[in-house]
Amino acid sequence: YKSRVRTSFHHVPTFFPTRRRITSFLSAFANMSIVTVHIDIDHNAELEIIKDFLLNFKTSPPREDAMDIDGEDVVDNEGTHKYRIQLQQIADRRQKSLYIELEDIATRYVDLFCRAIDAIMPSSTVELSVEDEDMDWRIHDLTEKAKASDQSMGPAFPPSLLRRYHIYLIPPSQSPTYAIRQMRGDRLGQLVIVRGMITRVTNVNPFVQVNTYLCDLCGEETFQEITKRSFMPLAQCTSERCAKNSVAGNLHMNVRGSKFVPFQEVKMQELELLVRPILPSNGFVLPHGNFLILRSIFLFFLQTDQVPVGHIPRSMTLHLYGPITRSLNPGDIVDVAGIFLPIPYTGFKALRAGLLTDVYLEVHNVTQLKQQYDKMETTPEMYSLITNLSQDPEVYTKLAKSIAPEIYGHEDVKKALLLQLIGGVTKQMGDGMKIRGDLNICLMGDPGVAKSQLLKYISKAAPRGVYTTGRGSSGVGLTASVSRDPVTSEMILEGGALVLADNGICCIDEFDKMDDTDRTAIHEVMEQQTISISKAGITTTLHARTSILAAANPLYGRYNPKVSPVHNINLPAALLSRFDILFLILDTPTPEDDTRLAQHITHVHMHEKHPNMDFESLDTLTIRHYISEARKKRPVVPEDITSYVVNAYVNLRQKQKQDELRQKEC
Repeated sequence: YKSRVRTSFHHVPTFFPTRRRITSFLSAFANMSIVTVHIDIDHNAELEIIKDFLLNFKTSPPREDAMDIDGEDVVDNEGTHKYRIQLQQIADRRQKSLYIELEDIATRYVDLFCRAIDAIMPSSTVELSVEDEDMDWRIHDLTEKAKASDQSMGPAFPPSLLRRYHIYLIPPSQSPTYAIRQMRGDRLGQLVIVRGMITRVTNVNPFVQVNTYLCDLCGEETFQEITKRSFMPLAQCTSERCAKNSVAGNLHMNVRGSKFVPFQEVKMQELELLVRPILPSNGFVLPHGNFLILRSIFLFFLQTDQVPVGHIPRSMTLHLYGPITRSLNPGDIVDVAGIFLPIPYTGFKALRAGLLTDVYLEVHNVTQLKQQYDKMETTPEMYSLITNLSQDPEVYTKLAKSIAPEIYGHEDVKKALLLQLIGGVTKQMGDGMKIRGDLNICLMGDPGVAKSQLLKYISKAAPRGVYTTGRGSSGVGLTASVSRDPVTSEMILEGGALVLADNGICCIDEFDKMDDTDRTAIHEVMEQQTISISKAGITTTLHARTSILAAANPLYGRYNPKVSPVHNINLPAALLSRFDILFLILDTPTPEDDTRLAQHITHVHMHEKHPNMDFESLDTLTIRHYISEARKKRPVVPEDITSYVVNAYVNLRQKQKQDELRQKEC
């Protein structure tokens, strides 16, 4: 046995393949593994179909009871050539994007659409002006020179250099929405809709689409179309003039003659609690009996969990090209429609990845699920409902009770939260001083009084809301962190929870459990509404125009009535002075209140809705539209209320001073 093993061991080097044998074997294996299949595809026929579609497609005649988004009756009963009108707008330099709805077409080839559009693009009806791009004037001058020199055809420009439009495919309205972890390999190359929250947005950088070179000998231009993220620049001229002279001129890049498109990379993360709009197919009935058909608005909130138990949220890379850039901001909850594509690794990752590739989503359409107040579109029916509601003397109480009606009581707290959603008036002085108008509220109380539920509801009802906890948040996680951009390898800032909640509300639960070093990071945000950063050579100031809603427990777990409120509150004085309203929510047992509370809770659990009130509770959509209209007003404090506020402030200060003297005597 030993001799047999030794013999086989000595024969191993004889049969071990050399580098030449490996190369020949791999080449032979590659030739054997390639299978050529002939598929008869007539692209010219497809082009003619697309041309006919773009020129002759007409919208279907509307219904008799149809109404557009502005509430005006539709008068065109024959439909319009929607794509022909868009092409004319592009030819006149009034539009840069062509939106093609997949409900209207049967083919989905973007390249074929570009070639078809180039063939049927109408002539511009306006003359070139000073506001036009330099490339338009340059192409116009070169074409005129070619015609003047008796050349039948102008210079052979690449098609992508002449295009002044971007094609975006809009998916059908009934297309399913996927989570990030549902995007698998079987959906590569498909147009899908993915839902998530934007966490990071890079700067908009120029992405070269056509590289133009100028020869230093013959002076002719050479064009190179770029279709990948990386390319090899041309070095030697291949024109006919250099070939006749048997020389090879050096090519130099002509930046002014090249074409660049805006490019932006965005990171999107899964939602832990997904807010999804639900709308019946037949509309809904407003409280005043007006029937209204709405197309894409919030009727009520349905929470679903995208992240399974025990998992962390996944993220996806989004690529934006053209005019669609700068349409996403950190903190946005959006539905992103795009083409799911693979991208090979580069650098050292390519050596370790092997045959694996990374994936990204080429964005074609963005739908904001939680719009800002100033971007909400109010229909005439909704505006009349809000007007009638504003004339009700009990509108303040009705709006407050409609906030989290499943939670019993806390009417004063809900009124304060309603005022926080509306916000105050931010004043800008002549010398540059800024006085914030956003309210900061702290809910201090015993355990089990629904503080966390109120914070959850406010973070969902606000157009931009972020919910976090004190123990699970750090100072960097709340403000901003410095990281390296994988695309440009430069140091960038990633905003934290307070930056993501810009122009919104940041809800911080278990506020008393935060470390003192992390808690001091929000002092500047609560007063100046800015975040000053000086890290890794980056010195800047970020906007954090957010209202802070915090919930905390007393020092001893429960409120001790035998001790003063200052001793019960486990927060420093510098932080308490930055809260405009501080609520003490106590759990005092009384038979009457406990009976009503138990009846309310049992009714909610039995019927899955809140008990009936003396009025019809307002849904979240109506509350948001009412807040949107209220934020447009600039209230003025009357003179009599001014004197009352001054006297109340002086009395509170005197009472606080007397309490401090009494404690010193004790």
